[in-house]
Amino acid sequence: MGTTPWSEEQVAAAAPDQSSLAAARKLAGKLGDAVAQGSALAGTCAGSGRTPYRVAVDLAGPAFRCSCPSRKFPCKHALALLLAWSAGAVPDGGELPPFATEWLAGRAARATAAPARPADPEGTEQRRARVAAGLAELEVWLADQVRTGLARADRVRGFEAIAARMVDAQAPAVASALRRLPAVAAGRSDWPRLVLREYARLHLLATAHRGLAELPEPLAAGVRAHIGYPMAAELVRSGPAVRDDWMVLGTRATEEERLHTRRTWLRGRHSGRWAMLVEHNFGGQVFASAAPRLGSMADASLHYYPGAGNLRVQWGTRHGADTPVTSLPLPDGAGRIDATLRAYAAALADDPWLRAQPVLLTEVVPVPGETGWWLAESDGTALPIAPGEQPWRLLAISGGHPVAVIGDWTAEGLVPVAVFAAGEVHRADEPLGPSVPSPEPPQPAPETAELVSVALLGTAQRGLDSGRLPAPVAGAVARVDDPAAALLAAAALQDLLERGGVRAGTAVLPVPAAEDERPLLPRAAADRLAKLLGSRSPFLPEWFAAAAPHDFRAPDALGVQLLEYARTLPEYRGPLLRLAGPRGRWLAAAHPGWNDFRTSSAEVAEVWAYGKPAARRNLLRELRRDDPVRARELLASTWATESGAQAAELLAVIGDGLDPADEGLLETALAGRRGDVRRTAAALLARLPGSAFTERMRQRAELWLPVRGGTQLEPALPAELPPDAKRDGLAESGAEFGYRWSGGPDDTAALLRRLVAATPLAHWEKAFGSPVRAVATVLDDRFRRPLFDGWMDAALAAGDGAWAAALFDAGVPTDQALLRRRELFALLPAAERITRLLRLDGAWLSELEALLPAVEHPWPEQVSHHVLLLLHERARTAARRPGASGAMPTAFRSLLAVAAAHLPPDAAPVVAATAHRCTDAAWGDAFQRLARDLTIRSTMLEELQ
Repeated sequence: MGTTPWSEEQVAAAAPDQSSLAAARKLAGKLGDAVAQGSALAGTCAGSGRTPYRVAVDLAGPAFRCSCPSRKFPCKHALALLLAWSAGAVPDGGELPPFATEWLAGRAARATAAPARPADPEGTEQRRARVAAGLAELEVWLADQVRTGLARADRVRGFEAIAARMVDAQAPAVASALRRLPAVAAGRSDWPRLVLREYARLHLLATAHRGLAELPEPLAAGVRAHIGYPMAAELVRSGPAVRDDWMVLGTRATEEERLHTRRTWLRGRHSGRWAMLVEHNFGGQVFASAAPRLGSMADASLHYYPGAGNLRVQWGTRHGADTPVTSLPLPDGAGRIDATLRAYAAALADDPWLRAQPVLLTEVVPVPGETGWWLAESDGTALPIAPGEQPWRLLAISGGHPVAVIGDWTAEGLVPVAVFAAGEVHRADEPLGPSVPSPEPPQPAPETAELVSVALLGTAQRGLDSGRLPAPVAGAVARVDDPAAALLAAAALQDLLERGGVRAGTAVLPVPAAEDERPLLPRAAADRLAKLLGSRSPFLPEWFAAAAPHDFRAPDALGVQLLEYARTLPEYRGPLLRLAGPRGRWLAAAHPGWNDFRTSSAEVAEVWAYGKPAARRNLLRELRRDDPVRARELLASTWATESGAQAAELLAVIGDGLDPADEGLLETALAGRRGDVRRTAAALLARLPGSAFTERMRQRAELWLPVRGGTQLEPALPAELPPDAKRDGLAESGAEFGYRWSGGPDDTAALLRRLVAATPLAHWEKAFGSPVRAVATVLDDRFRRPLFDGWMDAALAAGDGAWAAALFDAGVPTDQALLRRRELFALLPAAERITRLLRLDGAWLSELEALLPAVEHPWPEQVSHHVLLLLHERARTAARRPGASGAMPTAFRSLLAVAAAHLPPDAAPVVAATAHRCTDAAWGDAFQRLARDLTIRSTMLEELQ
């Protein structure tokens, strides 16, 4: 049975640095004889020499072996093999080559040559003595803290000093707990309660260690585990095995001072027993891949660590292939909130230092609220979600419907880890989700408040009133003489009483999201979309275009990412929100940052009346796309009260899908007082053929710009504009008008451009006979540039191909127009564009690159062949003249990137063949990367079918 392939993220985590990972990705086409067998991989990778490097990977370690001289582990060749295995390109079950079997045999021999040494009684006793001495100092330090008062304590340097002493005393778990305290208490108004609770826990632990010999062995083992006594994995595996079908219901990785830890939540399908697999690795997220993936199930034997309530395990023997988890069998009553709280109280009785207990809640609904998040059952019975958690993905998957939630129940509330819905297990956390400030912590119980008050002032200033404590707590601490120790003991007992006796709260369930009957986006396509969005891939436009005809709905687990990217990537907002559908709109109502995504009638009215400028603009844009009449009426209803730059921005939205019915609103705006509003209205009216505005402009052009003999334009612009011309925006100047004459600004040239841009092109065709004759007009140099700029504005606004061709052939009269040359080229007929591009040889690669974005996607075969031929010519030049300036692929990085996004995906074999023909290594790698990108696009499109 083969090992479950790592994900690409796991491979990336194994890389020693990003440069090694980037180099490994370039080696995809250089692997050979790759094979997987059991927990081993092997293969060869071509290098710069004749003999390929021999690569082997032991996944059980993991460990890596390569014949290359690199000192990095894993090297780029081993990473390339792992990437190919992750992508499914390494066949499973083949025979490993001799070099790999010899290396693996040597590792196995070394592992068994030196059996684990039995425990040294003398060494064990010495460690226990060191721990006891350290904990004795800790007890003194804790007493001093509450004696002098928490308000006077140094909550940073004091923690570090005593934590360092615990490290010296070989009590690492205690040191870790102390070092976490500053972060736990930072920014919390109830920090004294949190600090006192941790002090009391540590005091109870130190007290238990003093009487370790008198404790029952399970409890004693738990005390040793909480202190940090080591336990060899071999010793754990020598204990009894528990065989079951173990379901992987949660995973979470953390990092602290470069020590990476991965926790895996396991639950026996038949026994209902919880287990926790904890793996560590220093320097990177490379863990022994023993556990199946989230949502998988393995028939395996586990070995539990000793200790009361200790759920940590070591993997034993795997008895079969992994299978997916499709259901969660539970005995009657299990999975309910009341049963969960009873089980937690029992676990707390077995282990008073228990920080978190795995729980599985079935049929609960996440409920966000101003006082925090809740998980509620159908009758409103609810448990709070721990402050600081942001379970947006959990909310998206639920959509207001019941789901099963896996998590940890802690003193602060429930920490969601995973959610089970529709037969699948998903992570509950979402790194992209919007952050919501944690609510104020609830008021503590009166007894706890009394203890915190005393600790804050210090027992030297205020004594503990045992009469205000519960009878069991008061009776237990009555025998303690030292007031500080009595306070710590009382706090520990009170905390246990509160945690063990916690009661469920109540919450009002939300109205569920509406059903979406559209077909579900395939899993592979959804995973691909998440990666493309995360990397802002240039392939995104093609993905959305290919997905649009299918009208898919996105998986619910993708909802948070879609909304966040719709907020940060406005160019993809429309397709992202369509994918999110009704579930996305429902989810958007839960957070202010997404409120402008709502589109129901009541929500539209609310956003339009009270929303921020960006929210109102986005709303109008969405309405303009879906219901142009409603969008125009909405803007017209409030136009009299719109002011500032926002008015011009809103009016510009009307330009999408411009219609003759918009003329009335635009004429009203044209009479406004703000120049930017008048300029926007004039530009839009100029795009409405047959409008009263364009007729007024035609008449002015005929009067002020007469054409003599069909060949010569003679400007006769007035020195002072009449009021009606000013109203039509001819007096407005934009920032782009920078004409100068005789050493100063040329307002007359700017007026000429505005008039020409707003005049229908048909007027000039009638006056000159054709666009070609118009661009050949005889004109004073002062007015030639603004005339051509105005014609270019008009041609682009009207989408007139004949005028675009005439202007394009006439050359570019201004630097500014140079930036718009591509826009003119895009208006030419497709066949003409291809013909013009094929005329450009290797000396015109810059021009070719500038015009290629105006070609249809994907590029036609003729254009694709031409571009590849020109690039291959450069590769041959580089091979003939090594190191020649401008011959290396780095000089054509942008052209290669454009080709990767626009070449036909089925050109990948041709590009790969070109790479093999390249004798220049750099160009060979460049073509290999291009072929890989085309293969990715091909796979991307297939996933949508």
